[in-house]
Amino acid sequence: MANEMLLKYGCNPNQKPSRVFMENGGDLPIEVLNGKPGYINLLDAFNGWQLVRELKAATGMCAATSFKHVSPAGAAIGRPLTETEAKIYFVDDLGELSPLACAYARARGADRMSSYGDFIALSDICDVPTAKMIQREVSDGIIAPGYTDEALEILRSKRKGSYNIIKIDESYVPEPIEKKQVFGVTFEQGRNEFKIDRELLSNIVTDNKEIPDDKKDDLIISLITLKYTQSNSVCYVKNGQAIGIGAGQQSRIHCTRLAGNKADNWWLRQHPKVMGLQFVDGIRRPDRDNAIDVYMSDEYMDVLADGVWENTFKVKPEVLTAEEKKEWLAKNTDVCLGSDAFFPFGDNIERAKKSGVAYIAEPGGSIRDDHVIMTCNKYNIAMAFTGMRLFHH
Repeated sequence: MANEMLLKYGCNPNQKPSRVFMENGGDLPIEVLNGKPGYINLLDAFNGWQLVRELKAATGMCAATSFKHVSPAGAAIGRPLTETEAKIYFVDDLGELSPLACAYARARGADRMSSYGDFIALSDICDVPTAKMIQREVSDGIIAPGYTDEALEILRSKRKGSYNIIKIDESYVPEPIEKKQVFGVTFEQGRNEFKIDRELLSNIVTDNKEIPDDKKDDLIISLITLKYTQSNSVCYVKNGQAIGIGAGQQSRIHCTRLAGNKADNWWLRQHPKVMGLQFVDGIRRPDRDNAIDVYMSDEYMDVLADGVWENTFKVKPEVLTAEEKKEWLAKNTDVCLGSDAFFPFGDNIERAKKSGVAYIAEPGGSIRDDHVIMTCNKYNIAMAFTGMRLFHH
């Protein structure tokens, strides 16, 4: 390992020179095993590694995340996939999957459009099933505490041998004070080392006081994900994985809607009409993902018009009607929702309910907390006030 790494450029090609280095004179906590990661790659890598490390520590299960532009597109722990999940994540042809491969399938599959060209973080040593899954996806790189020999060779074959592969020193502990510069001015703050665990969910302020243990785990996943998502942010979680992440919105209701729409799309992909789409042979994975996204949207005629659908489908699909979508979305239940700061109004709860939310964790502290709690009570939603804001910028 070395003290510094020169980079091709910064956020944009005109931002030169660029490097990462250790001000304390020590070695960087990473070893680049392949490729040449860039500035944004490393931002994604370091944020992603912290996220999966904390998910594993909090849940006891291996974890994966799919990062894009310094926010996660998906995050998950290694719970087994159902048959339906394996199909909608397009991994049902890979045979038996390890827990780590299941975690990445979930992280990548939550929002495949956003995960295109992702940077991957894994909590555990990358194994062959996970590497084979990554091999066929469009991705910029990966960070993990290690790689089996065979997994490393598989990953080295990506992008004509230029795929970015980073090994992180698991024992590395950053200094307690962190700094960054903006406009030539140095900012300094204590690192956000706040530990997120079930104890954080003990202050349940709604009439419904019951949050089952598995839902507490999902709420913890949402909060840890939010800790490394650009604010404002909310995160919908179900069965051990994020299903909708809204990042960087100025308005919280817009964030709640954005993430809710992503959660709805995740659920709609399990509709029989979507799962029954017959794609032409040899279609590229990104083209297939885009076609599914458009098919489920109000712009479905962009892929179903005569003279157009033949480019994508073997058989012209039936329209997924608004009524069918509404009926299907109503079947999504027991979703968990975390917010990195308080909900200022009950309209956020109204929108969350439409995506099946039944459990919420948020800091509390709004002057309209009473209205937010009242709205939760109207739908028998259980909500915990954490008392802890999780802004990340």
